Amino acid sequence: MLFERFFALSQNRTNLRTEIVGGLTTFMTMSYIIFVNPAILSKAGIPFEATVTATAWSAGLITLLMGLWTNYPIALASGMGLNAALTYNIVLGMNVPWQTAMGVIVVEGLLVTGLVLTNIREKVMDAIPFSLKRAIGSGIGLFIAFIGLKDAGFVVSHSATFVTIGNFKETAVWLSVLGLMISVALLLKRVRGALFFGMIVTAGTAFVFQLFNKPSHFISLPSFPSTFFQCDIRSALTWSLAPLIFSFFMMDFFDTMGTTIALAEQGGFLTQEGKVPKLQRVLLVDSFGAVLGGLSSASSVTAYIESASGIAEGARTGLSSIIVAICFFIAPFFTPVVQMIGGGVPTAMGNLNPVTAPALILVGFLMMQLIADIRWRELEEGFPAFVTLVGMPLTFSISHGIGFGFISFTLIKIFQNKAKEVSLLMYASSILFMISFVLG
Repeated sequence: MLFERFFALSQNRTNLRTEIVGGLTTFMTMSYIIFVNPAILSKAGIPFEATVTATAWSAGLITLLMGLWTNYPIALASGMGLNAALTYNIVLGMNVPWQTAMGVIVVEGLLVTGLVLTNIREKVMDAIPFSLKRAIGSGIGLFIAFIGLKDAGFVVSHSATFVTIGNFKETAVWLSVLGLMISVALLLKRVRGALFFGMIVTAGTAFVFQLFNKPSHFISLPSFPSTFFQCDIRSALTWSLAPLIFSFFMMDFFDTMGTTIALAEQGGFLTQEGKVPKLQRVLLVDSFGAVLGGLSSASSVTAYIESASGIAEGARTGLSSIIVAICFFIAPFFTPVVQMIGGGVPTAMGNLNPVTAPALILVGFLMMQLIADIRWRELEEGFPAFVTLVGMPLTFSISHGIGFGFISFTLIKIFQNKAKEVSLLMYASSILFMISFVLG
């Protein structure tokens, strides 16, 4: 069988059905990006409909490359946070043309690519202590669960207490409860595809009760991505934009690092030494994504932690990524349907997404199990892990949480007169994080 030979399904303890279900699950949990990304970038003056196609096709192309070249179930798309920083900080905040802002993305992507080709990025990942790797994986799980709780409407923002309980008078919130109960029940029954089938049932229920804004038609021709090759690299290469290139570089560099570690932990890909096989390929594909995202004006394309939902369904090979890529390629032809599901359910609390929120909550739970392997009673191991864990959801940033962990780990070692136990790359990374925090 072609799939068996190319993707080594049996060797990776999986099969064709599992990979398809895993891929579909991953796509559904991250399909929101097809419309959220254009909604954010359009405020910078980038054409909305063209960005829909650019977002989907750039994600599909890089995810396809990831699946074929690395054989890992990792999907990529335009990074949330990076797109907002580009729109609000650079374009609107500094009155920089969006073409120049996309040039900034290309430049930082090329810088990251250079570090991958010189093996520096891989060495930084290998230099991270095992306890911090576990904390990064668990922290991302907590981060995902927090996003799921927010999308479900279980928690909302509050001016006095920062967050508080959501409004359970909303039908969409109870639909999230239903989806969570169904998914938990299927997991308890050890049903393969529990998260995926939970989303299907929830989406069907929402459609029957007309909670979605039903589209007038279900198929449409995609707009040609006229935003391709509109980036202005020359204008981006100015001293005034150097701090922004550095900030984007730090976010892209360490977000992917944290995501890769977390997904490798969950999928059982880490070696006994805590290393990720074929890591350079993974990092190189991700850096290509940043460059492609800038060239297509879809913002930086990066590894998505939502891939954990497919891994939770049993996906273990690049075939799952191929399924995600195919879905991204055809998504623009079904723009109304994807928009209906990915756009969520409008409520007084804003748009909620009861279809994908339960999956994110349960994926967060599964990833949090890594926390048991951290040596909490040893302060030099436990405290850096703790600040990493709480830093990610509370700052709403993977890279910031990693920065807190790196800096605290390095300082504690220095205080204990164990400075020699810290690698030069950890020192360098900690200093770079301090600089990025100061620069904002």
